Formats: sequence, C-alpha cells, structure tokens
Amino acid sequence: MNHSLDGQVAIVTGAARGIGLGIARKLKADGARVAIWDLDVAGCDAQRLGFEADHLQPVDVASYESVERAFGATVEALGRVDILVNNAGINGPVVPSWEYPVDAWQRVLAVDLNSVFYCCRVAIPHMRARGGGRIVNVASIAGKEGVQYISAYSAAKAGVIAFTKSAAKELARDNVLINCVAPAMVETELFREMSDQHIEASKAKIPMGRFLQVDEVGSMVSWIASPACSFTTGFTFDLTGGRATY
Repeated sequence: MNHSLDGQVAIVTGAARGIGLGIARKLKADGARVAIWDLDVAGCDAQRLGFEADHLQPVDVASYESVERAFGATVEALGRVDILVNNAGINGPVVPSWEYPVDAWQRVLAVDLNSVFYCCRVAIPHMRARGGGRIVNVASIAGKEGVQYISAYSAAKAGVIAFTKSAAKELARDNVLINCVAPAMVETELFREMSDQHIEASKAKIPMGRFLQVDEVGSMVSWIASPACSFTTGFTFDLTGGRATY
C-alpha cells in the first residue's frame, strides 16, 4: 500500500515546536510540502525546524477570521491543501473542576476544540471541491477517559473526538477522510506546565512504563494521512502504550 506523500500539501497547526513539529518533520520526510501554522513563526528557520518549511504562516487558531485568512494565504502560496493536521493545543491549569478559572476554561476550549472546527470549516469545502483530502485531529486519552484536575482539557479533547465522528460520517462519500489520534502524555516542553505529581501519576497508567515519543506520533499521523489509510474514517487511533484498548 502506498504510504508516500509525494506531491501533497499539508498544513500542521501548532507546528513550531513539540508534537506539531515532530509531525511536520515526518510529513516532510515522507514527501509532503508542509505549511507550518503557529501563533509565532519567528525564528522557524531550517536549522531550528530540522527541515526547510514550504510555508510559514502566523495564525491564531482560536480566531475564525485568523484561520480563514491563513488558509487563503497558504493556498495562494502552495496552490492547494491535501492534508490538515489539527494539532495546536494548550493544557490549561491543573486544578479541581469546581475551582477551575472561568477565563482559563474558555481559553482551553477555544484553542483545543473551537480551533479544530474553525480549521475544518475552512479546509473541508476546499478538499471536497478538489475531490478528496485527509484530516487528522490530535485528541488525547483524556478525551476518552476524562482525567482528574484537567477537566477543560478533557472536555475539549472529548469534543474533538465527537466532532471527528460527526464530520467523518458527513464526508464519507466525498473522499475526505477525517480521523483522530489519542496520545497519552508525550515528552515535550509542555511538561513545564504540569506538576511532578501529575506527570508521575500519568506515567503509572501506561502499561509500557514510558512516555510516548514525538517521533511515534509523527509516524502514526503520516500513515493516517497517506493513501495507505483508505477505508477508515471517524476513528480514534490509540497512542497510549496499552492504557486504552478501545
């Protein structure tokens, strides 16, 4: 089966660092032209990214108007979009739900859930008109299980999974396949936002006894976005080291 992405154009949101950068590197290595979307793309040169980006696009994914402008600019620069990876996200505070700051709740849902809708809202008509495409939404095990003290993040990622299922059914005959990945905790700089207790508790839930690596996420996303994944849509692919078996 064909896993090559040669000639395809991919957008990866939140791709200036962390999981998004790992995904972007893998898509590029597999032959895609890659547009880096991030709130701040300053300094995203080939040395820091590890590859030469085909397009750098500053965008606030929590703003529909910003997403709409960014998509237009990307199409103008690269001609089309075949693959969209909705990766941008934030963790938010680690506190009990009854103490969760209202403004932080709204911000987490805006960045982690609304952005997925906004990006799909602008990309899907383009893909349908072109006869197909692939969308991969980065959810989380928290969206399946609900994780204590990160209720906004859990709720947002559960919303991403449900939105993906709904949109996938609508698009099933349009050759626009939309799937999720649900990682467990990945070793990135976002660890700085979490307490040691939260990190250790998360690791203890993973039967493999280690955290997910960025390269492993990239490999899974690249396969889902490729022609090799041809008869699966609306599915959530597990990346939890055995924590989730459903």
